Amino acid sequence: MSHAYELVVSGVGAPRPRRTLEATSPRRGEKVVQASLAACAVLSVLVTTAIVVSLLTPTIGFFREVSIVEFLTSTTWAPAFARPSFGVWPIVVGTLMVVFFALIVAIPIGLACAVYLSEYASRRVRGVVKPVLEVLEGIPTVATGLFAFFFLTPLAKQILPFLPWQGPFSIGVAGVAVGLLIVPLVSSVSDDAMRSVPAGLREGAYALGANKLRVTTRVVFPAAISGVVAAVVLGTSRAIGETMVVLIAAGAGNPNLSFDPTKGIQTMTAYIGGRATGDIAMGTIVYDTIFAVGTLLFIMTLSMNMLAIRLVRRFREVYE
Repeated sequence: MSHAYELVVSGVGAPRPRRTLEATSPRRGEKVVQASLAACAVLSVLVTTAIVVSLLTPTIGFFREVSIVEFLTSTTWAPAFARPSFGVWPIVVGTLMVVFFALIVAIPIGLACAVYLSEYASRRVRGVVKPVLEVLEGIPTVATGLFAFFFLTPLAKQILPFLPWQGPFSIGVAGVAVGLLIVPLVSSVSDDAMRSVPAGLREGAYALGANKLRVTTRVVFPAAISGVVAAVVLGTSRAIGETMVVLIAAGAGNPNLSFDPTKGIQTMTAYIGGRATGDIAMGTIVYDTIFAVGTLLFIMTLSMNMLAIRLVRRFREVYE
């Protein structure tokens, strides 16, 4: 239906000026807002492009000296040794182990918190717990790393004395600490997704005689699954990119491939954070390894996000 309408002016045969609902005078404020939003969008694209370019240039130089086959298949990561080895698998496995243990901790605890806040907590309790969770999300990662090193590691050795603990570092403890770090993120996003489910679905389920637990598990949670998947993906991205916690709690680790959660194992981000200190000369092969690892980490994160977008679109529920 057209937004235009006609206004009849008094007098026989008088002209009928055509008027529209559009503003007669230009709204400069709206144009400024539109320009600002467009500038932010362009800036984000330019920043991403600059990051990719800054990573690719040294990475290409790295692969001119190191075979990509060795980089992706060798099981020893020792680029700064007298006899260097550039197999990236040890730090890739370390990163994936951190993500694995982090999700084991964050998914059940975060979703349980989200279900409680969304379906069971009173307004007063929610008003206290929700801000506390959001404050926990802002705790400095250095503090979390020190907490893992000085508290969680000794506690784990006391609770599980039968495991072959070696040294003060542990990739498993680092993963648990990262999991505790991302619990508020998973909980907050999942809670928002569950609360966005229309009340009519809950009321219809209650009208059919379902109890609160069944409504939560059979109606609310499936309806909010796309938001829950988004929460898990955000938590996974945070776990992959976490640096200080794993740098403090997991240490440098063994240069050889290892799946032992009680040992200190280096991750991709910990290697970048430990090496990018300004002590390495630019143009050297060790310097270029930082960018090669960063490029691989960027590809892994991008692939995971693309997969997550497909999953969210696959399970998204649209309500009118």
